[in-house]
Amino acid sequence: MTAISMNSFWQNFLGHAPDWYKKTIVAFLVFNPVILVLLGPTLTGWVIVLEFIFTLAMALKCYPLQPGGLIAIEAVALGMTSPQTVYDEVVAAFPVLLLLIFMVAGIYFMKELLLFTFTKILLKVRSKILLSLLFSFTAAFLSAFLDALTVTAVIISVAVGFFSVYHKVASGKQFTEPHEHGSDDSILDSYSKDLEEFRGFLRNLMMHAAVGTALGGVTTTVGEPQNLLIATYTEWEFIEFFLIMAPVTMPVLVVGLTTCMLLEITKQFGYGNVLPEGVRTILVEFDEHQSGSRTDKDNARLVIQAISAVFLVIALAFHIAEVGIIGLTIIVLQTAFNGVIDEHDLGHAFEEALPFTALLVVFFGIVGVIHDNHLFSPVIAWVLSLPEEAQPGMFYIANGLLSAISDNVFVATVYIGEVHTAYTNGEISRALFDKLAVAINTGTNIPSVATPNGQAAFLFLLTSSVAPLIRLSYMTMVKMALPYTITMGITGWLAVMYLL
Repeated sequence: MTAISMNSFWQNFLGHAPDWYKKTIVAFLVFNPVILVLLGPTLTGWVIVLEFIFTLAMALKCYPLQPGGLIAIEAVALGMTSPQTVYDEVVAAFPVLLLLIFMVAGIYFMKELLLFTFTKILLKVRSKILLSLLFSFTAAFLSAFLDALTVTAVIISVAVGFFSVYHKVASGKQFTEPHEHGSDDSILDSYSKDLEEFRGFLRNLMMHAAVGTALGGVTTTVGEPQNLLIATYTEWEFIEFFLIMAPVTMPVLVVGLTTCMLLEITKQFGYGNVLPEGVRTILVEFDEHQSGSRTDKDNARLVIQAISAVFLVIALAFHIAEVGIIGLTIIVLQTAFNGVIDEHDLGHAFEEALPFTALLVVFFGIVGVIHDNHLFSPVIAWVLSLPEEAQPGMFYIANGLLSAISDNVFVATVYIGEVHTAYTNGEISRALFDKLAVAINTGTNIPSVATPNGQAAFLFLLTSSVAPLIRLSYMTMVKMALPYTITMGITGWLAVMYLL
């Protein structure tokens, strides 16, 4: 056995991440103990929080679980927080973890039905403006009852499916032939122009749908992971949560859909690409091919999925069980009646959400640093010192700005915990606590569309297999989200200030 070179260890460290990124993470880990000795725990805590936000912002370079996890582990080792605090944070958020583990997996078994629905929408509607509105509204509606991460996963599957079909034909192959759609080397010259326009078309739909998941995700307990956490603290059930949020979420929904329409009319900020007729023809032929080969067994699966979808909506509306338990019920019903009984087939359903679930637990390590060192207490105290009528608006702005540069789950987890502590200590009334909870929920869900790292669904889209296929980079997402950020963000603030 030969000696292992140090270079081999370096190449393995954080895998394919760039060298400058690896060196930055190593620098963080080396200097954190030094900073703790020289500057004390409070400033070191802020440094650790900023380092963690950096790993979120650089998610395209390396998934944040590994570098963020190393920082969180070091924080525990340095005594900035304790394993017990992290455990307590995880236990408090256990319903959220159940949501991610079981609900996302449950919807995985509905993909056929959802793919069927989105395919019919795309191929039947010729108006790009109407199609964009339908994608955005459908994503919003589904996100209100499923969760934004799951709906994004479905839309990604739709886009990859459409792209791979056209890419295969553009490479001179038949529908049934194997094909690698990650490279354009095999594309025939006559298809190149349509392929680029098709990429732009899919980028438009992906962004409209991603914003749609935010529009719907903010409205209910299951739309975003932090919503359920907020509902746990406030003790609001599904319908109650929806009604309390409605004075803010409904105006934002109208403005968001209006923005979607105006962007397609004006063709600004990278929007306005249409589906080339040549691409439509190929996709219609593929859909007819799929429909012709669909068996009675396939149709029976769609029926079971539709029945499960109806049960899901009713179960959530009447809160018959914890959301994660409802998700597990959906898994059992669909797999039992659709013949998915092999554990390897079941395993695929959990692949999409478990990495993010693990990342969320790492979040709680950083949240532990914030809590144990009271990092946000001065900010909370300052906002609570303002006149009561100004506090919801300031919480909305503070949560919105932090969510845009870090992650809305992370920010909401910290703020709702701090505000709940103020309420239990008798520092604020129940009425004000409810208003601040609305401000935190809407503040973390609406302005956070500004950047991919602000929304879990956006980050999921950015790091997905479809992003490189349709040339959807970090800065492209920021540019395309900008008009939504402005119109929806301002509307949300006005609603929080004057309609609550």
